[in-house]
Amino acid sequence: MVLNYIWIAFFLIAFIFGIIALAMGDTTIFETMVKAITDSSKSAFEISLGLTGVLALWLGIMKIGERAGIVNALAKLLSPVFSKLFPDIPRNHPVMGSIFMNIASNMLGLDNAATPTGLKAMAQMQELNARKDTATNPMIMFLVLNTSGLTIIPTSILAFRSSNGAASPTDVFIPILLATTVATIAGIIITSLWQRINLLQPVLLGTILGLAGSVGLIIWGFGQMDQPTIDKVSTVASNLIIMSIIVLFIAAGFYKRINVYDSFVEGAKEGFTTAVRIIPYLVAILVAVAAFRASGAMDMLIGGIRWCVEMCGLDTKFVDALPTAFMKPLSGSGARGLMQETMTNFGADSFAGRLSCIFQGATDTTFYVLAVYFGSVSIRYTRHALPAGLLADLAGVIAAIAICYIFF
Repeated sequence: MVLNYIWIAFFLIAFIFGIIALAMGDTTIFETMVKAITDSSKSAFEISLGLTGVLALWLGIMKIGERAGIVNALAKLLSPVFSKLFPDIPRNHPVMGSIFMNIASNMLGLDNAATPTGLKAMAQMQELNARKDTATNPMIMFLVLNTSGLTIIPTSILAFRSSNGAASPTDVFIPILLATTVATIAGIIITSLWQRINLLQPVLLGTILGLAGSVGLIIWGFGQMDQPTIDKVSTVASNLIIMSIIVLFIAAGFYKRINVYDSFVEGAKEGFTTAVRIIPYLVAILVAVAAFRASGAMDMLIGGIRWCVEMCGLDTKFVDALPTAFMKPLSGSGARGLMQETMTNFGADSFAGRLSCIFQGATDTTFYVLAVYFGSVSIRYTRHALPAGLLADLAGVIAAIAICYIFF
């Protein structure tokens, strides 16, 4: 519903700006807007076709990992931590398995597995809910963990960078991992404080400090390097990690004696389906953004923000990527469209192009996740779920900007 209003607003604002430009003597403004809309609709289709191969590759690899039991292994690894984050859920309750599976699937970028297990987890938590129209503490913690978007492999972002001709599509891999980790840590701390969960428990404290220490150590290490060294180390490390994950998944599949080839092909088919499925969403958001930009409204908005940043004495390179950050809490497809728009206008390897990709991977679609998951169990009163989720998003955005300056 929110995206519906935003989509309408883009066109209405573009039309109003067009009328103003026409009144001031620009007789070509609507011709420019119509051409931009037409060109962007063609681009959306071409982009989706370009994504097909990369999506097929990664979803094929992910299917091998799923069948090899890596998702289950991650669930067991996370078990001691999540039992402390959900103290209101009885020990050994079946919902814990669904929660673990959902989080582990999200970490591996397995959206098709994450959503069903997430909805199942919400239904099971609703069974424990005494007030059926009001969100419980475990529900809110679960939603914030989802909206903070911790993902180990940002499959679609790497695919978009590849299709846009990035010299090294994986160079944002480590920055995204760092930014999304910061958002997750912030979400856990904020929600725990709200729910009065004791963060000083050894398991929780150790996990948070371990994550924070790892992020800090990596950022500090890269901060000691000059730019050419950062580029080289980041690229080598990112590609090494990705190749290691691929080999690990294949080796795990071989060890479990599953048909690795058939599993890959089945997942690759889902990649083709996914690429086709996003065409309408990409067309919808790209034509709206194209009209908005062609009318001059985008330039005025970004110019206003840039002026405010300059008045504060700060560097303004990050401002051109902010539309992606603004859209991400509202719509994943909308943010993807704006990420694509930024890479098209500034280049995939520009500062703004890279930062828009990091914004896209740093958090998840807070409003969408809340609407789908709470809507599935008829929750009307969401309590502190939205502010906690948005604060985690804000932490991810700030971290993304800082990390992008360090790396690029």
